[in-house]
Parts: sequence; C-alpha cells; structure tokens
Amino acid sequence: MQVLPPLVSNDDIRRFERNTPIESLGLPDSTLELIQNSAETHPDATALRFLMQGSADEDGVSYSYPEFLQRVLQTANGLNALGVDQTNVVSFMLPNLPQTHFTLWGGEAAGVVNPVNQLLEADHIAHVLCAANTRVLVALAPFPGTDTWEKVEQIKPMVPSLETVLYVDLCRYLPAERAAEIRRQLPLPQHDWARDFDTWMDQQPGDRLLSGRVIARGDIASLFHTGGTTGVPKLAPHTHYNEVANARMLQCLLRFDADDVVLGGLPLFHVNAAVVTGVLPLLTGSEILLASAQGYRSPVLIEQFWRVVERHRVSFFSAVPAIYAALLQVPFGDSDTSSLKAALCGGAPLPTEVHRNFEALTGAPLLEGYGLTESTCGATANLPLAERLTGSIGFSLPYAESRVVKLDGNGAYLRDCEPDEAGTLVLRGPHIFSGYSDPAKNGDIWVDGDWFNTGDLARQDADGRFWLTGRSKDLIIRGGHNIDPGMIEEALNRHPAVAMAAAVGKPCPRVGELPVAYVSLRRDSKVSEAELIDFCMGEISERAAIPKNIWVLDELPLTGVGKIFKPSLRHDAIRRVFEHELGQQLAPAQFRVSVEACDRHGTRACVKIADGDDAVSAEIERRLGRYAVHCEILNGPQSDA
Repeated sequence: MQVLPPLVSNDDIRRFERNTPIESLGLPDSTLELIQNSAETHPDATALRFLMQGSADEDGVSYSYPEFLQRVLQTANGLNALGVDQTNVVSFMLPNLPQTHFTLWGGEAAGVVNPVNQLLEADHIAHVLCAANTRVLVALAPFPGTDTWEKVEQIKPMVPSLETVLYVDLCRYLPAERAAEIRRQLPLPQHDWARDFDTWMDQQPGDRLLSGRVIARGDIASLFHTGGTTGVPKLAPHTHYNEVANARMLQCLLRFDADDVVLGGLPLFHVNAAVVTGVLPLLTGSEILLASAQGYRSPVLIEQFWRVVERHRVSFFSAVPAIYAALLQVPFGDSDTSSLKAALCGGAPLPTEVHRNFEALTGAPLLEGYGLTESTCGATANLPLAERLTGSIGFSLPYAESRVVKLDGNGAYLRDCEPDEAGTLVLRGPHIFSGYSDPAKNGDIWVDGDWFNTGDLARQDADGRFWLTGRSKDLIIRGGHNIDPGMIEEALNRHPAVAMAAAVGKPCPRVGELPVAYVSLRRDSKVSEAELIDFCMGEISERAAIPKNIWVLDELPLTGVGKIFKPSLRHDAIRRVFEHELGQQLAPAQFRVSVEACDRHGTRACVKIADGDDAVSAEIERRLGRYAVHCEILNGPQSDA
C-alpha cells in the first residue's frame, strides 16, 4: 500500500489526494484478496479474537491471519458445494461471532452476501430474503434468550428460493456441561434442509478457492438492506471495489496499523460494523476484537468496558451517541485507556456534553462522521488532529466528493449552495453504489448527473466542514436505528377516536430520539393517552416503534396544501422535553422555552431564565447539553421570562 504522509490538516489529505490518484494506491481487487494480502504480510498477527461474555477476564478464542484466511476459504468452498456461485445470494441472521465474519467474507468470495437484522419481525425478514432471492441462509441455532431459529422456521416456507439453512451452534463456546444442558432443553434442528455450519465447513479445503473464481472489482460483493427497522426495505448492492475503496478512504484518516486492536461492538448486519471495524482492520493487518455476541447490547461489556479496553489494549472503536452516553455512566476508576487512539461516532447527532465528557475522560478524540448504506459506509468525518466542533460531521473523506445543493420542487438540481446556506447533501465517489437492486426505486436518487441524493439537509461552512441541518427522509432515529413514522401513524389512524395522527422523534439523552405521536380526535370522541398507547402496543409489532407519549391536540398544524407540518411538532416535542428538565430545578414562572427552525443549526432552542445566578445557568447548560439540540440560554431580568 502507498505510504500515507503525516496527518496534520485537511489540506494534507487533499494534497495527498491530488498527487496520488486512488488508482495508484495498489488496492486489492476483492475483500478476499485483501485478506490474503494481510495473511501473507502479517502471518503471526491476530486477525480476530472473540470474547463470549464480553468480560475483561477472558482470553477468548483467537485466529491468526493465516487461520482466519483458511476459515474464510473453507466457508467459500462450503457455500460453493451447496450450489452458490457469484450470482447467488447467501443471507445471514447472526449476532457478532467468528462465524459471522467467515460468512461475510466467505460469502463474498463464493457469491453475494446479504446481512440481515435478526431482530426484525419474521415477515419483514422474509421480505428481505425474497427481494434478495436468497439461496442459502446462515442463522443462529436455538439458544436461550434468542428467537432467531423460531423466525427461521417461520420464514423457510415463505422464501421459495431458500434451499439450505446452515445453523451456528453458540454452545461450542460454552463449557461442556452447560452446553449439554442447553441442548437437552433446546435440541439442534433436524430438518432435512438444515446443516451444522462448522461441521460442514470443517470438511472443506482451506488452501484455495475450489471454484477457481477470479473476482473482478466490479462484481457485487454484498446486498445490505436499508429503509429502517419498520420501513419497506431496499437492497443496496456494494461491489468489491466499493468496500475496498471505502476502507482505504477511511484509512487515510484513522491510520490503523498491525499493532492496533479494533473493538467491534456494533452488529455486523450494519455497514459501520462490516466496513469500519471489518474491512478496514483486515486491510491493515489489525486485530478485530469481537466483545461478546451481543456487542454493545451486552450488559457485561458495557459494565466492564474500560477494563476491556485496558486488558486488550483497544486502540479504536465505533458506536452511536447512545453508547457513548451509557459508557459515561460506567465507573472509570483507574483504568488505563492510553492505548485508545480515537473513537468514531455516527448514526445520530452527538450531544455536546457527551462529546466533551468523553474526551475529558479518555484523552482520545471522539470523531463525528456521516455515512449511509448507499455510500458503502463512510462519506465524511472529522480529523483526529483537527479542531472538533460538536455537531459537525466533518470533511469529505479522501477521494469522496460532497456538495450541498438547491433542488427545485421536483428534486432537480438548481445550483450549488453558498457557504453556510442550507440545502440537500449529495455525494459522489468510488464508495457510492450504482443504485438499488430494484430499478423502480432509483427514479429520484441521482442529481446533476451521477451525484447521489442523500435526502439529508446540510450546510458547508467556509472551512469546508459539513453540518447536518435536518432530514428530508422523515425518520425517527433511536439509538442509531431508523423507525418509519408511517407505521405508528397507520396504527393510530385505525383507532376509532382518532381523526389524524403524526409521529415524530422527541430528544433523549440516552438514545438520541424516542418516538412520540400527536393526534387530533374525531368530533365528540374522547380517549386518554394511556388508552392510545395500549392500542399501539396491540397494533405495532416493533417494540422500539411504540410511542413513549401521545399528545392530543385540537388540530394538528398543516401546510398550505393541507399536509401535516411535522417541523412544528418536532419543535413542540423538544419544548416539552426541555420544560420537563427545567421543571426539575425551577418553578414554571422562572423560565420560558421556545424552539424554532434555524438555517445554521437546523433547530435552535432558546431558554430564557428570570433572575438566575451563574450556578443555575451552569446546571441548566449541563442538563440540556446532554441533548443533541442546539440551545441558547439567556439569563437575567432582561429575559422577560
């Protein structure tokens, strides 16, 4: 690989980019070649370590790079033996296990891999598998506390293309006595269409691809589904070149090397986990630390996180704001986190207080970034050595192009925006996919030729930093997961007392946003908030989408053409949350909260306090700083509170 110059500023990156075209970086043609290169270059290095419990006391199960490559080749050959070729799709429903990595990269070497969120409802998963035309599925065998195999048995008859299911037995990582007890209670599947993953792969050679396939850069490597946890999914194809190039682009900023340990806590069905803590460390010969099958969902990992960082000398991890907020509640003690070089945050806005406190606690830069499934993963990020302004998603990655543009009412390009002028964020580069697998979904995704329309609203300041100012994709982002408000609205509209419903997100310091709803009622109808929430619990299958509050208004705000004006409802939700926070400390007469649209920040909350001293203002700033909403505090009699 081309040696990177010292990273000091964004200008250094752009100078390197101008002088060194991406074609001259010596990129491998595929993710398999990438792993083969690292196995040859770093034969003694650890590629993957798995901690079953996520505890600091575990040594875990480890694979050197040659061992990792062998298992990837065995997986590819095992899938080929089941009839998978480069046109066939292998889906998986797995937590974060070594077998998940083997399936990812072995699946890409044999055919096309399709990571699926196993937490989705069975009919939703079936929809994804049918859209992908899945031939082989790899899924978790029956195991206490999981329902994945129950979903598999529901799904199998719903997916005509599905021929074989390979099950992964998590008991192999448990003591023999405990494993035997579990298998007495939950026997392994006996269907003629089901096979044990590890037993099947153990029979395959691991020194070469038996198919003799020569993987081209433009071959489809993966199909990642997008559209949120409750929306209709769209499949985004990634080529091998998309994945390898995006990893190299990220490497220009993060600078991993063979001594680095990259903790993977996000689920491997998500592009962030697969690329930032998957392809990238495999490119650089770094160690991937899978800290429990549940990742950040594991209470053990969260409780022992700082000790895990110390014990395994973790140098990098990536997470959503909710995880960083949770980690700040964990006792730090005398943990040595000097190995930590940086952490990456995306998926939702990062609260100022969380950003400030994390960096003060660890001494490591917390880098906000931005990406989408359609951009393979990363598109923009802050620089480790540059000033980090909370709320900014940073600069375009090397070899990536990003613009903010004005579109007309039909979504057509009008002009580029001026500095600090809000518009639509569009992207172009080797990381951008070529369109959804269903051509019908590609009608309005390209702008001004080959620029991808993200649907997100942003501005770019005079220094080149990008700032998100809103979402035109009307989603609620809870802990980095997307919730389609349409599902909530459709459920409420089925209630006999509801005339009109609208769902939005309210700010939450723990998970970023929580779903809430507003309704107006039919004439002469009465219903309580509790009754409406109970109704939603029976109508909405996704637990995460059940609204936390449902507020009844005489009328919902409408636009001039009669559409519900959701920005007004989002502002109202922010006001209600902030008033609740301030009410913990002040009497209602002592403060006033107003929320309005703001071109610079997207949304601005203004808190006016009557006759508050500096200590009161500091406490209010601390409380409200936990939320990812720009807030201005005015103090004193002149505030007219």
